[in-house]
Order: sequence, then structure tokens, then C-alpha cells
Amino acid sequence: MRRASNHNHSSPIPNLVIIGLSILLALLLWSLVTWMGRLPGYILPSPLAVWERFLRALADGSLLRNSLVTLFEVLAGLALGVCTASLLGYRLAKSVRLERALSPYIVASQSIPIVAIAPLLVIWFGPGLLSKILICALIVFFPVLINTIVGMRSVPDDLRDLMRSLGATHWQTFHMLEIHAALPVLLGGLRIGATLAVIGAVVGEFVASDRGLGFLINVARGLYDTPLVFVAVITLVVLALGLYGFVVLLESRLISWQQPKENNVLNEIQRP
Repeated sequence: MRRASNHNHSSPIPNLVIIGLSILLALLLWSLVTWMGRLPGYILPSPLAVWERFLRALADGSLLRNSLVTLFEVLAGLALGVCTASLLGYRLAKSVRLERALSPYIVASQSIPIVAIAPLLVIWFGPGLLSKILICALIVFFPVLINTIVGMRSVPDDLRDLMRSLGATHWQTFHMLEIHAALPVLLGGLRIGATLAVIGAVVGEFVASDRGLGFLINVARGLYDTPLVFVAVITLVVLALGLYGFVVLLESRLISWQQPKENNVLNEIQRP
């Protein structure tokens, strides 16, 4: 039984090897398609052409400058959306009547594509950073709100009764019980929000912007500079993966006390 438990602990090195091999295979397939298809560079550039364009964009500073703008919009919009959704979600989790009253408006706001709302926000708040931050916050708002409501309502009633019997205040109940019990669900919503915030920033930059990775894609598309489009898109993917990985790392630190179910089962089996 102990041998089986050892196999359950996956080492990060094989995972990194698998990821590296998959990326290498994708690059080989990409190179093969461009070589066999004889496609012009403005339709499908080769990986080498994209790499050379990446080095040029990095050397002239355009990639770093626009990436920092998009990253700021993403982080600011993510912070605003998470804070607003968490506060409202906590309040809705405590009041069923308030949830019923506001749910039609919340669902309606989510049913409208962000592409349709983005031009209005640009008209109302201008083409600057504020409209992009609000677009990011709006696209992050709904998943974080739902996860906050679900997480708060998943706290067992027995534990709430125990806190009341001990004379705990509302703040003590929130700080010592609710936030810890709902944290896995809350961080799940943050995972989704971290990736959606990147989409929101790019949508806002597509509508009206003079900087950012979305603006860089628009400029490259107009110039038929397809390698630069690939460079900007890959940079966006790296940003999204970095934010997602940060949330995963945060989750591993904050809920390290939570053991996987598989380990719990193995521990039960190993007991004499």
C-alpha cells in the first residue's frame, strides 16, 4: 500500500518535460505546415520569422512598452472586479431577497457581449486607461460574484452555529470561519477572472486605444505584419498563463492545509 502512495506524488520535473516536448512538437508541426504549404509570410509566418520579429520588437521597445500598458489594465481591472464582486457576492449570500431582486440585472449584464458594451464605455469614459480598466472589471465581475455566493453558502451551518454558541461576532465569524471555508471556491473564481481580464483589456484596446497589445495587433494587421500579430498574441498568452500560475501558486500557499481526497483515502488504507 505504501508503494501505491509513493506513485501518487507526481514530480514537477516530468511535467515540465512533457510541457517542453509538447511545445517542441507544436513548433515542429508549425514549421512543417509553413514549409510544405509554401504559404506567404503575411498569411502564415514560420516560427523563425516570428522569433526574428520578436527580437526586433523587443529591441525597439515597442513590445515591452505596450505589454506594460496591457498588464497595468489587466491588474487594475482584475483588482476592481474582484473587490466589487466579492463585496456584493458576500452581501447577496447573506440575503436571498436581495439576490432575487438583483439577479435579473446581474444575469442581463452577463448576457450582453462585452464587445457590445465596450464602445459605450469608451464613449462615456473616453479612450484612456479608465475605460479599459472598467471593461476588464466587468468581464471579471460575474464569475467572481457567483463563486463568492457559492463559496459563502457552502459553509456548513453546524460550524456557524458553533461560532454563535461561542459568542463570536460577525467579523470573527467571517475572519475565522467563512473566509477559510470558502477560500477554495473563491480562488477558483479568481482563476477564471485572471484569464478573462486579459480578454477584457484586449477588447477595450481593439475598440479605441493608442497603446497596448491590442493596439499593436491592430497596427500590425493594417500593415500585414503577421509575424508581429503572432508576437503580440503569444505575449498575451504568456500574460494570461503568468496570472493563472500566480493564482495557482497563491492557492497552494493559502490552502496548503487542504489535503487531496486521494491522499485521505490512502491514509485510511494504511492505518493498521
